[in-house]
Amino acid sequence: MARKKPKSNQSRVSFRKRHQGRVRDSDLTRQFNAGDQESLADAVKHERVSGKGDLTRKRTVVGVKADAPASADTTESNDAALISGRVLRAHGLHNTVLADDGRTFECSIRQVLKSLSIDGRGTVVAGDRVQFRSESETESELTGMIEFVAPRHGIISRQSRGQQHIIAANVDHLLIVTSAAEPTLKPALIDRFLLSAEQCGLNPVVIINKCDLVDPASLQPILGVYASLGYRVLLTSADRGTNIDYLKELLKGKQTALSGQSGVGKSSLLNAVQPGLGLAVSEVSKDNQKGRHTTTTSTLIPLQGEDAGWVFDTPGIRQFQLWDITAEEVAGLMPDLRPHVGACRYANCLHLSEDDCAVKDAVADGRIDARRYDSYCHLLENDLLI
Repeated sequence: MARKKPKSNQSRVSFRKRHQGRVRDSDLTRQFNAGDQESLADAVKHERVSGKGDLTRKRTVVGVKADAPASADTTESNDAALISGRVLRAHGLHNTVLADDGRTFECSIRQVLKSLSIDGRGTVVAGDRVQFRSESETESELTGMIEFVAPRHGIISRQSRGQQHIIAANVDHLLIVTSAAEPTLKPALIDRFLLSAEQCGLNPVVIINKCDLVDPASLQPILGVYASLGYRVLLTSADRGTNIDYLKELLKGKQTALSGQSGVGKSSLLNAVQPGLGLAVSEVSKDNQKGRHTTTTSTLIPLQGEDAGWVFDTPGIRQFQLWDITAEEVAGLMPDLRPHVGACRYANCLHLSEDDCAVKDAVADGRIDARRYDSYCHLLENDLLI
């Protein structure tokens, strides 16, 4: 007998293990001792220990796609009561959603979405396009229930405790913000963000803030390296307004994420781009030159003005662990190493200690910047090969 096909808006999806129902009834002995013979007569005599019926963690649900289990296409629903919007902030059970009509709702998440088995830490993240149902619309409170999450693109994520931690979704541009001083410039961290941008197909821009604290000539070597690789580099100063107008042009009409370590001035730059925004900022510690975590969760901010764009104010990151990138893929994601990979003697060469390595020869000849190669070796030896 042929298996019945699910309807077009139904899919078989996996649930988290903790949401699995009880495998079998454990009260049979208690019922027998209590003399409940009638219920025992109707009890199941044989039970399968396999994924069938109530024992499986798969269910047929409406409105959830099997190939993207945490989402559903917003066009598939004909329910006129659903409202489309964009997630501004996702913090625990609280999600702030800006509806397309301009109203802001505090939304919960449909239980079936929270129960799905996914790789990430959260079902809904800042930047998601969602559909939700309004539950309360009073003058003091607008609340709703998120029913659908649209498929994502341009995902910026890192590894956190073995899971995917999505920092922002549906990103068009990635601005990698660092500082010339206080805290000091960390090219290795920039390289990690560039790798993540290459993997996600994003257009990265390197922003070196606080350029007024150093002699600009001292930054020319690092600027030349990134510019030679085709990356756009911009020197800014939030305090003095250096290149802020140029930064505004970069943000127009795009959904842009600002990422970087704590204390580099991401929130200060956004305050300079849009005066009156009022994002909290704090000074860098004088003892260890590390920034304080002023921003604690990713927030999508709509900029004022016609086609001004959207920006993510993301938490500062002191250590950025790559997600879903293997040691064999790193060289192919670095535009300066990529042309030489195919000339190595061994097809699986990691360009560390192998003989006849074209990448190492290019470093020795000066065709690859030695600092970039050191950053590559440090990443593989300390993160991906342990």
